[in-house]
Amino acid sequence: MNRKEFIKILKDYKGTNVFNPYSDKCELFDKYNASQIRTSNLTKLLDAAIDKGVDSIWIGRDLGHRGGRRTGIALTDESHLVDAGNKWNLELVRATKGVLYSERTAANIWDFVNVLDKNIFMWNVFPFHPYEEGNYLTNRCHTAKERDEGVVILEALAKLLKPVKIVAIGNDAYKISKKLFLNKPVYKIRHPSYGGEKDFSKQLSELYNLNKKAIGLIGNKKKNLELF
Repeated sequence: MNRKEFIKILKDYKGTNVFNPYSDKCELFDKYNASQIRTSNLTKLLDAAIDKGVDSIWIGRDLGHRGGRRTGIALTDESHLVDAGNKWNLELVRATKGVLYSERTAANIWDFVNVLDKNIFMWNVFPFHPYEEGNYLTNRCHTAKERDEGVVILEALAKLLKPVKIVAIGNDAYKISKKLFLNKPVYKIRHPSYGGEKDFSKQLSELYNLNKKAIGLIGNKKKNLELF
């Protein structure tokens, strides 16, 4: 499978109570061509990652309504879309209008990615936004069927990018990654939500051997950032 075929699989996906940022449009927040913008942003990132190579894929669970639903980029909210572009020397475009949303998980992720001199690509077990029936501005865990559909896509992504290692953020991502990537090192990192920020920071600092200066920069950013 090549990059063009991979993008087509994403765009063609349809699910019940699932928002596909690469083909669907949010009538409240999206620009008229939002799905095309998100697809273009992801395509640029994929091309850059294929060209430059990746150290690791960081894997979360699903896209959230404040983050990847709006950007089309896993573990990335609009407040960090510029960071994602800068990381790969790209110009990424915002697909929504109105208030710029922030997501706490994305902030924790990018606090670390921004201080690491590594090519890191981010993804999810289920690469779309699952929501509660009747309220698409909610988050829910993917179903078993959705998980299986996402695993096929994740496996295809790994074949495209050929990462050295896998970093699984949270239990759900770790269980899937451990089964799927039998020939790569898989590292389990505590998810930063629900009181997990301290363990999340400690485990990532140890995994990447961050020095005190880098850890200090991350700490200062956290103190100065107010999130919804």
